[in-house]
Amino acid sequence: MKIRPLNDRILVLRVEEEHKTPGGIIIPDTAKEKPQEGRVVAAGPGKRGDDGKIIPLELKEGDRILFSKYAGTEIKIDGVEHIFMRESDISAVFEK
Repeated sequence: MKIRPLNDRILVLRVEEEHKTPGGIIIPDTAKEKPQEGRVVAAGPGKRGDDGKIIPLELKEGDRILFSKYAGTEIKIDGVEHIFMRESDISAVFEK
């Protein structure tokens, strides 16, 4: 299924963290916190300003981002969990 975000919303896929500690202990799924890093899967065209013009988003597909712990709304697309959020919920973009 394809999904196209509207306005200043983006669709994010969480980046999975390592399941082991540096000492080699395997962390079970029930004890792990959800990662706050993700990859932008789709982005809307931008937010409409007071003058009616669209202000484009700074993010684009493929950007690796850092977001707040409780940001966005979790949804499942084809059985895969994604997060649907606004651009303002993004804290940072990882530069290459």
